Amino acid sequence: MATLSAHGLSVTPPLGWDAEIFTRALDPRIMTPFGGREAVPPIAHVANFGLPPVRGDFGGGAVELMESGAVFIALLEHDPSEAGAALFTGKGVPWPLSPDDFSPANLQRPIGGQTGCQRFFLVDGRPFCLYVVLGSHRLRAVLVPEVNGVLASLRFA
Repeated sequence: MATLSAHGLSVTPPLGWDAEIFTRALDPRIMTPFGGREAVPPIAHVANFGLPPVRGDFGGGAVELMESGAVFIALLEHDPSEAGAALFTGKGVPWPLSPDDFSPANLQRPIGGQTGCQRFFLVDGRPFCLYVVLGSHRLRAVLVPEVNGVLASLRFA
């Protein structure tokens, strides 16, 4: 697949993978102190299976479709005002990941056999959350190198 670029992010997923970089629709009820609309940070989803058109930020609606060899990657940018929070402070890009970084306990919502990894980090003062779900905890040694290949292709503009 060609490189996908949008909203200050780019990724080059392997051939046959699905990817989207998007922002959620603005809620007209959420306004800045000066009466403007809030900026909505981008989200990137990358998977080695077809992404359903409707899914949650952390893959709800997609992870339920995963088979044992499936990979789902979510990269969510947080509001710049959160960059100073302890959750992000002093943490750079967290990859490459290791199979030991994955555990079923790391999932937003446990699904039998699946395993996950979540990391918070900063790039040029921009706060991000990386959330990865693998279809099989037992296959993580095989699947994590695929994840790292995708992560190595990520660029931050």
